[in-house]
Amino acid sequence: MALANAIRRTVSRVVPLTIRASSGSQRYHHHCSALFDAVQTHGDLSRKLIPRSFSVSINHYSTKRPSSDESLLRVIESEIQCAQESEDNDEVVEVPKGFPFAIEDHPGQQTITLTREYQGETISVEVHMPDLVTGEENDDDNDNNDEERGPQSSIPLVVRVSKKNGPCLEFGCTAYPDEIAIDSLSVKEPESSEDQIAYEGPDFTDLDENLQKAFHKYLEIRGIKPSTTNFLHEYMIGKDSKEYVTWLKNLKKFVEA
Repeated sequence: MALANAIRRTVSRVVPLTIRASSGSQRYHHHCSALFDAVQTHGDLSRKLIPRSFSVSINHYSTKRPSSDESLLRVIESEIQCAQESEDNDEVVEVPKGFPFAIEDHPGQQTITLTREYQGETISVEVHMPDLVTGEENDDDNDNNDEERGPQSSIPLVVRVSKKNGPCLEFGCTAYPDEIAIDSLSVKEPESSEDQIAYEGPDFTDLDENLQKAFHKYLEIRGIKPSTTNFLHEYMIGKDSKEYVTWLKNLKKFVEA
């Protein structure tokens, strides 16, 4: 563009003098026209070439990923490969015959829901990801029951037993291998206000021992028993592995974008 502007300025000064010195000369008129054509052509080429090359340079610079992101991507890809290999080596957990619940498993969530009908009751179980034992010692604030049981992997459960148009019983449970502990028990009203704080009863371990045993039997009859929760433990370990791989892939997509 600088060259085009210089040629235009030169022509604007030279052409009038030339025309005055050789008025009516076709030869000079021809040269002047050719010169103006050259200037115009050069200007058109400049407008076409310079913006394009400048745009390409900007695009190349803006899409260049930082080296730190490249390093992060390599680490994520390596972790995805390791997680997938570990997942492939795991045995497929099949639902045992006679399993009393229907399983609702939604990808991306850390819980699954079990549902069943039993003698006019609706039973739903919210199953959380397992608390896996890593070999480390338990915290000092564990209660006596946990100390007697020793370090074991477990899965938290929320069991709700409801009847039509009435309250429901809500049990907070922890399922260990071959054992289910009831941690809490409360009666939930279907239309209770969130502003009201309902009385949820005493700690379950403070109840009479016979009452505790009766409620354990109550849940067992409805399908909450060790044969059920042992399967759920393996199922949730497999779900945890799948969700971890999906989570890593989502991280990779974000860094690559």
